[in-house]
Amino acid sequence: MAGLSSTQLNALSTTNLGALTTTQVSGLSTTQAANLSSTQLNALQTSDVAALSTAAVASLSSTQLNALTSTNLQALSTAQAAALSTTQAANLSSTQLDALQTSDVAALSTAAVASLTTTQLNALGSTNLGAFSTAQVAKLTTTQVAALTSTQLNLMQTSDVAALTTTQVSSLTSTQLNGLDSTHRGRCPPRRWRASPARS
Repeated sequence: MAGLSSTQLNALSTTNLGALTTTQVSGLSTTQAANLSSTQLNALQTSDVAALSTAAVASLSSTQLNALTSTNLQALSTAQAAALSTTQAANLSSTQLDALQTSDVAALSTAAVASLTTTQLNALGSTNLGAFSTAQVAKLTTTQVAALTSTQLNLMQTSDVAALTTTQVSSLTSTQLNGLDSTHRGRCPPRRWRASPARS
């Protein structure tokens, strides 16, 4: 497959693309992957999507990723999810982001997580919110943290709340603070709560 030009690949029917083996797909170069149409990408078997190299996944445009079905997005491996750039992550639709496997959400780079919009974060379900690692939570921007609802904060792992920095806690509003359950409030170091002005 590596010897085929982008023009030749683009001429393949969806049936022929769907017949490719995982070995063939894993051999696609970044140029070849980046030049596949959205229709062609979705024609790949889920096992083939999972076989794309991390470099190939990183080469996909936002348009290509936005066109991927939830089924193919869920086929991404943790290594592939970790390879997503900040631009790619920020341009996933809210539905697509929440369609990722929890292991993939946990594998997103801290830079990718920091690039997510507040709309994307607010649309995350309880399972994926709880999948964030302490390292990812610690890299959320103050704008992202301030946009989370109390319900979302309470859905996070208590270890994630404990990982919030003083600056992040200072961005929380009084509504967010008052909405925290006792378990989550108790996991945030007291010095950080004292540092928070509890904005209204």
